[in-house]
Amino acid sequence: MGMGKYLLIRAINALIVLGIVTLVVAALFVKVAEKNLTDQIISQVNAEYQSLLQKGRAPEDPEAWKQARIEYYKQLYHLDKPYWWRVFYYAKRTITLDFGNTRIPIFGTERNVKNIIALALPRTILLFTTAQIIVIIIGLLLGVKAAQKVGSFFDRALSILALLTTSIPMWWFGMIMLLIFAFKLGWFPANSMPDPNLTGLAHVLDVAKRLVLPIITIVFVLFGGWAWVTRNIMVGTMQEDFIMAARAKGVPERKVIYGHALRASAPPIVTMTIFSLLASLGGAIITESVFNWPGMGRVYWIAIETNEINLVMGLTFINVALYLAGVIIADISYGFLDPRVRVGASARV
Repeated sequence: MGMGKYLLIRAINALIVLGIVTLVVAALFVKVAEKNLTDQIISQVNAEYQSLLQKGRAPEDPEAWKQARIEYYKQLYHLDKPYWWRVFYYAKRTITLDFGNTRIPIFGTERNVKNIIALALPRTILLFTTAQIIVIIIGLLLGVKAAQKVGSFFDRALSILALLTTSIPMWWFGMIMLLIFAFKLGWFPANSMPDPNLTGLAHVLDVAKRLVLPIITIVFVLFGGWAWVTRNIMVGTMQEDFIMAARAKGVPERKVIYGHALRASAPPIVTMTIFSLLASLGGAIITESVFNWPGMGRVYWIAIETNEINLVMGLTFINVALYLAGVIIADISYGFLDPRVRVGASARV
């Protein structure tokens, strides 16, 4: 019961944070939206006037007509309202998942923001989440092995490899991979956009082939850091008294490592796992741009480049909501992995 109340409080806090972040984002982008909409209205009114001129139906007083049309569009887009009203209006729309439409079509002809996110998110999951799962598996295996052999050649080699890989910019390594394997050797396609003319097994094989280079790039840059952090967490845990006691009792080393030390180290590793997976859902702007992968990062770049305020707010809201959900999931996981969390929660509530 105590843990349930604790999680309820955390959920309420998360909703409050989500509302505050949405208000801040709305306050930042409303001014930008006002400038863009004003320019758009003026361009649209001028186009309407030119159309009337070509049809021989020009108004008697062009300036008054233009001003009246500008005022009409300002009322239509709520530009006649006070700044604070527009901030709360956009924040309310965003919280109710009414993200609106973009001014220009994305992914061909799609303009609805929710539909654009629904198209981009599975693609990012396919690329970045798949790569992140591979990174976590490799990092855990190498980190645990290095913790077992502290000071050995393997441990020192892993530390050097981790320093090397984490120092390499992902976009630079991606461009090197494209240069060698796509342009020089021609083993893989340079463009990650799937062929829309393929269906069935041919489509699956085509997508898999286009995923090879970006997945290798992400895994190579990230796995060393994951392994080194896991190694350091495990080394600290393996110095605890209960590990010494288990070894003194004659418990097999494999059970000591995986049944005692790894389980005791699980909370921080689970936190890393959850937030790594959540971060992967947002994609990476530069990496997806290098490989021309149509995911969340690529959409973010298009939204910023074209000043698509509705799309930026929709993407930001989804990312913040996912991160806050991850915090709650981490709290639940802690409760199952460490009984002290449940006891602490009960004592506080």
